[in-house]
Order: sequence, then structure tokens, then C-alpha cells
Amino acid sequence: MKNKYLLDTNVVIYFFNGLTDDGALVEILRSSFNISIITKIEFLSWQKLLNDPALNDKAIEFIANARVYELDEVVANRTIKNRQRFKVKTPDAIIAATAQVHGFEIVTNNVDDFRMLDLKVTTVELK
Repeated sequence: MKNKYLLDTNVVIYFFNGLTDDGALVEILRSSFNISIITKIEFLSWQKLLNDPALNDKAIEFIANARVYELDEVVANRTIKNRQRFKVKTPDAIIAATAQVHGFEIVTNNVDDFRMLDLKVTTVELK
């Protein structure tokens, strides 16, 4: 399972907020806590962190455990192709391209955002 998955922002937020106790997600986080730079940006831009310095520090510490995949030229070009072919939002297109370029399966509960991009998708159970 090592380095097989790329987590979408919604799953990171669900886990961080204790909204899931899915054992498979815990194992994924232990062995394959990979995220796109977009997920890091979206997660740490979460408005709830703005007025809660302790929670903000906890979020920074949590996300520091992830392997963050940067937006390089290869991922950017794949993102462009995804956006040209499909009506997909730029952040989702970058996350999808990161998964495609690096051979990851997406872990998300927004399956519809990635379905048309021919990616293997795993969902998590929410409480």
C-alpha cells in the first residue's frame, strides 16, 4: 500500500475534524500520506483556522506529515490537457494530474470530480 494513494482535500479535512473513523483511511495515512500542493493550500486556507491559533498550529503540524507533490511542468501540462478535455475545476484538475503523473489512486468523497478523468478512486466512510 506504500505510496499508492493521493488524498483529496475533503478527505484530509474529514480526518482532521474527526468526521471519519474509517480504518482503511488510517492505514492509508500511515503508509501513503501523499497530497498535492493544492490540497496543502486548500487545507491551510480553511477559514476556521484563521481565528483559532491553536487549531492552526495543529493543522500545520498535521499537514507536515504529508509528502507534498509540487506543481511541476509535467503536472502542469497534464492539468492543461485535463482542463481542455473536460469541464473540471483547476484545483481538481491539478490534483488529478498529480495522481496521473505519479501513478496514484485518488482518495476522495467527491467521486464525480474525478470520474471522467479515468482515475481509480477510493472513498472513505463518514461518521
